[in-house]
Amino acid sequence: MVLKVVKLGIVVSEFNYDVTYLMLQKALNHAKFLGAEVTHVIKVPGVFEVPLAVKRLIETAEVDAVVTLGAVIQGETKHDELVASQTARKILDLGLEYGKPVALGIIGPGASRMQSLERVEDYARRAVEAAVKMVKRLARLEEETHEEGKTLIIE
Repeated sequence: MVLKVVKLGIVVSEFNYDVTYLMLQKALNHAKFLGAEVTHVIKVPGVFEVPLAVKRLIETAEVDAVVTLGAVIQGETKHDELVASQTARKILDLGLEYGKPVALGIIGPGASRMQSLERVEDYARRAVEAAVKMVKRLARLEEETHEEGKTLIIE
């Protein structure tokens, strides 16, 4: 199996940038560690604006998968729940519609600023890892032939 370098686009929210800037740095470092190429980084005002940037990136041939990064910190109302759930739903829909992975690296809802800072590395690293793994596994699925009576396992 010959697989080209996985090309990633990253969409990062500027809202709560003390958190998301660190997430972006961790994501870029982990992509490099995994041998993936980050072809685009788009900064958007807030998490709610993430899906539109994902759509634009996912439509390009230069991107195999998109990583989303953001932090939806809990406030005094349930606004964080609305923003996080609607964004997650839409980016999931876009991945299915375009047949390209979109990884969720958005902290929240319900997280405090301190909890968000504690989760920076995990969310960024896991989102990049999920995007890269999905591109590789979907490529293998397209290449593999299924023998009757045998279970095809794609890892």
